[in-house]
Amino acid sequence: MPKLPPIRAGIGGWTFEPWRGGVFYPEKWPQKRELEYAASTLTAIEVNGTYYSGFKPETFAKWRDETPDGFVFALKASRYCTNRKVLAEAGPSIQKFVSQGITGLGDKLGPILWQFMATKKFDAEDFAAFLNLLPAKQDGIALRHAVQVRHESFAVPEFVAMCRAANVAIVHARSDEYPAIADVTADFVYARYETAVADEPAGYADSDLDAIAATARDWASGIEPAGLPYVTQDAPKAPRETFVFFISGAKERNPAAAQALIARLGE
Repeated sequence: MPKLPPIRAGIGGWTFEPWRGGVFYPEKWPQKRELEYAASTLTAIEVNGTYYSGFKPETFAKWRDETPDGFVFALKASRYCTNRKVLAEAGPSIQKFVSQGITGLGDKLGPILWQFMATKKFDAEDFAAFLNLLPAKQDGIALRHAVQVRHESFAVPEFVAMCRAANVAIVHARSDEYPAIADVTADFVYARYETAVADEPAGYADSDLDAIAATARDWASGIEPAGLPYVTQDAPKAPRETFVFFISGAKERNPAAAQALIARLGE
């Protein structure tokens, strides 16, 4: 049986005080080595700091050097690219983001996440213009893009079709606050689970984690998992690298959720 593409599981960031003191990081673990520890137990991290500010090229190179081979960073794009009335005018902000030195991550550079406010409604012409602004390469390195939309108006075939034509992934996000779209539109899958609860040691019930693992295997195999909210459900059947991040909710539980998923996948 052919080997499936990687299924990568991780969390958002690595600096969070409630993760210290034995919750995720060992007792008295040095804060300056938290990335090193997180990367030794997880297979990916979504960097949220890049949403709020820019970083120097040396920082991306440092992250690359502090993490093991095969580890991958997803980067949340600057809010100045997505939190705007007219997305078609985001070109300069997009270029500023991708040219700040992110390619210093080398082969550890994963997808770029373009996250939109929950109040942002679907405007077909404007969103198509935004997708056309997303660069295929930077410094000779191929870039992959994922969009997280959070307004119900995006749940239409036209949006799915334009993302599929651009090979841009629609983020499948499980949230208590906004609807999800599960359509697979790119040659990779990007999922965010945002509903961890404090009264479960791993943030989710064992049965839920089992189901998430099964869903991730289906995505990696090229199968559209059953029971998810699809708009069209007509993605080409092909194996895909899959990213699963545990974000938000009872955030202190998210590392345990990612570790539990990795254990179930045998990664």
